Amino acid sequence: MILLRRVLGDALRARRQAQHRTLREVSGAANVSLGYLSEIERGQKEASSELLSSICDALGAQLSEVLREVSDTLELAELTAAEGLRPVPVGSDGEAFAPAAAPAPRDGSVTNFVGDGGVSVAVRRDGPLRTTLKATRTRDIIRAA
Repeated sequence: MILLRRVLGDALRARRQAQHRTLREVSGAANVSLGYLSEIERGQKEASSELLSSICDALGAQLSEVLREVSDTLELAELTAAEGLRPVPVGSDGEAFAPAAAPAPRDGSVTNFVGDGGVSVAVRRDGPLRTTLKATRTRDIIRAA
């Protein structure tokens, strides 16, 4: 089960890190304690809407943008579960070939999934609590054998 607070924390952390800012800088600008902001980013605490707005302001982001990103990630996770996506190996050209079981992703590795609905999903595990999902709409991703 995917938790909203973890996805939201990942989105906030990614924005902060993309700006090359420290927790201390953002916590000061958002008027929230460094420890609490860290817990929010790690998905251990759920922030109020007022606090989220303050954090987004400190990051120079619209709250709606962050929530849209979180919503897209949650939708992708739900699609993955609902459509019964299965792992498939992908060649260097990005094309999937003969379906086969792929191992669960390890840190830094990427596993690709293909479903019947024309969606390809790449899962990259960047650590024990951080996983990046990337969805691509495709057609006929698996070539007939």
